[in-house]
Amino acid sequence: MSGHQYVACDLGAESGRVILGRLDEGKVTLQEIHRFPNGAVKMAGSLRWNVVAIFEELKIGLRKVAALGVRAESVSVDSWGLDYVFVGAGQPLLSLPYHYRDARTDRTYAAALKSPGRELIFAKTGIQFMPINSLYHLLDDLERSPRLLEIADQFLTIADYFHFLLSGVAAVEQSLASTTQLYNPTTGAWSIRLIETFGFPRHIFPRLVPSGTRLGPLLPEIAAETGAAGLEIIATCSHDTGAAVAAVPATGEDWAYLSSGTWSLIGVELPAPLLTEKALAHNFTNEAGFGGTTRFLKNIVGLWILQESRRAWQREGLDLDYATLASQAAAAEPFRALINPNDPRFWKPEEMPGKIVAYCRETGQRAPETPGQFTRCIYESLALLYRRTIEDLEQVTGRSIARLHIVGGGSQSTLLNQFAANAAHRPVLAGPIEATALGNVLLQAVALGHLASLSALREVVRASFQIERYEPKESEAWEQAYARFTALPSA
Repeated sequence: MSGHQYVACDLGAESGRVILGRLDEGKVTLQEIHRFPNGAVKMAGSLRWNVVAIFEELKIGLRKVAALGVRAESVSVDSWGLDYVFVGAGQPLLSLPYHYRDARTDRTYAAALKSPGRELIFAKTGIQFMPINSLYHLLDDLERSPRLLEIADQFLTIADYFHFLLSGVAAVEQSLASTTQLYNPTTGAWSIRLIETFGFPRHIFPRLVPSGTRLGPLLPEIAAETGAAGLEIIATCSHDTGAAVAAVPATGEDWAYLSSGTWSLIGVELPAPLLTEKALAHNFTNEAGFGGTTRFLKNIVGLWILQESRRAWQREGLDLDYATLASQAAAAEPFRALINPNDPRFWKPEEMPGKIVAYCRETGQRAPETPGQFTRCIYESLALLYRRTIEDLEQVTGRSIARLHIVGGGSQSTLLNQFAANAAHRPVLAGPIEATALGNVLLQAVALGHLASLSALREVVRASFQIERYEPKESEAWEQAYARFTALPSA
């Protein structure tokens, strides 16, 4: 068989997948080999990730790849950011890692903002302030589980933890390290100033490697267990958004991206970090991208609000898929109610429809009553928040943004894509849906020398997938809605 084949292990907050990617004659194809559910595990009053179960699922996926009789050359794992696993004392797992939405950081976040304060933390990391960041979880570990930090050799971020289990090589790739709010984007190293300021033991901070690092071969015992001999482990962009942005099929510089899924991540690609007072004031973040680029973005609540609402309806016996919800939303009354998706109440799980109703009543609006009305409220509010964020991006960076590329699972929603174009008064180019897996696969190709550069990677994406274009419509109605939105509390 001609061409090259690679395995991408893509871990999300709701599901994980093992995907086989094939690069041949300038085009790439993906084949989903194995999919499994993922999510928070409630344990002793906390939210955790069952990384042992995830690892078993990844091995099942590798076993299925081997059963196909294809010769894949490498494998890479990508995951969400922020969370981490402690290893040490001769053990591959010292405790089940916390979920980033666990409430344990509420106290440590508030304390850190008082001392040493926002200015120092941002100057050393360039990362936006969110209570879910790794820094505030580590502060809780330091205060409540100091013995754990003493016996740990180091912590590993989620995708890089699985690279360690597959290869035996312990390292954290820079795109994931940059989400912790303890990584200095200017020096490309851990921030010694913050480590010393907070009193963290230095030994727990692992070796850092750049995106596209070849870590080594699959461990013999894993190869024997799965039959997947000959695989090389590559740390591409271990952060899923880093991989997705690499696969944005854009040219030039006058574009912004939206990686749309559980989270909505909106930003631009810069050649260097932007650590200005404006960036801090608007709470933007500087995360590491492939090839030394900076993903200058804002992480806002995305389809999580709809996902949690759907789970609430399922508990009530109403099981509606996303296509049905979108159809009902399209037929629902426009702009009945708007919410600020970044209101802190919407970050926490459970009872989401009730939170939306409470917000609407507090702001003097007619609350949604049906799933279609709730869905339309969420979509319209997200689209208006996208516009606000794009305008902030232009103000902070000085760039003019002519179009918005939407990638990821959320780009499947034609209704949300059209709303985004309407709200932003800019064309939206939607797709590819599988941007994260594509970035993972094609960055492996770059690491192995099968593609020459990031621009060559994007050329392959453009040649392989049809991108849907949405033009702005209904400008007057959306202008009126935007005026309402900007008047909402905290919007």
